[in-house]
Amino acid sequence: MTSKSIAAEINTTTAERGCFIYGAETIHYDIIRKAENAKSQHSRTQARKVVIKVHPDQRVVATVPFDASDESIKNAMIKRARWIWESITEFASQNEYVMPRQYISGETQFYLGRRYVLKVVFDVEQVPNVKLHRGKFTVTLKKDCDDRVVKIKALLDRWYARKAEAIFHERLLAMLPKASWVKGLPRFRIMAMTKQWGSCSIKGSLMLNPHLVKAPKECIDYVILHELCHIAEHNHSDKFWRLLTQVMPHWKEVKAKLDDMAELYLNE
Repeated sequence: MTSKSIAAEINTTTAERGCFIYGAETIHYDIIRKAENAKSQHSRTQARKVVIKVHPDQRVVATVPFDASDESIKNAMIKRARWIWESITEFASQNEYVMPRQYISGETQFYLGRRYVLKVVFDVEQVPNVKLHRGKFTVTLKKDCDDRVVKIKALLDRWYARKAEAIFHERLLAMLPKASWVKGLPRFRIMAMTKQWGSCSIKGSLMLNPHLVKAPKECIDYVILHELCHIAEHNHSDKFWRLLTQVMPHWKEVKAKLDDMAELYLNE
């Protein structure tokens, strides 16, 4: 290969993990440590708690104080073991896949972390287009036809690609001051992917998934910073994770937010 595809991958785990036994099952969980900062006494008390979440993809995530011991985290997980197992079982019993889009009025579309309702209209006098206005994605076609789903999807894909180009350029410029090791403005291109949010070549060129523009700007910033860190460190070594933590201390929480919505953002 001429380049390494170093990805901010979808639904990967955090760097730190743990596990416990419940009945005959071993339950694994990801650990997100909150960054240390100055807070009020009430906030510090709240921050001492271990917050446990079971995601629809059956990932278990524990958000913990920055200095929590492995033993204290595990004890907290064991105390909630029954609830965790029931939540995993409930998600597993549900449909494993999000239903494919039908591109009909009433469906949900996403842009920069917000949900919008899709409205499809037919107007013979209008050029086919997409407009985001008053909380709705309005797609206009000249007339109804057998291949309208293909046409609507194509219009939306082009709209997202144009927005992604502009937003990613804006966020890349905003993140560059944090990445002092990067010289000049890295080149990037847009490419739809099913397994990655982004990648970085050995030469420092970025590739970003247009679906990422459906996520909040904070998540876009995380993916861009992840890839910029790969310009300095071309692997997921400890040095890489330290560098990422230096430029975005709360990256684990942001990544968990992105992972939680990935299936919906990528649904086509």
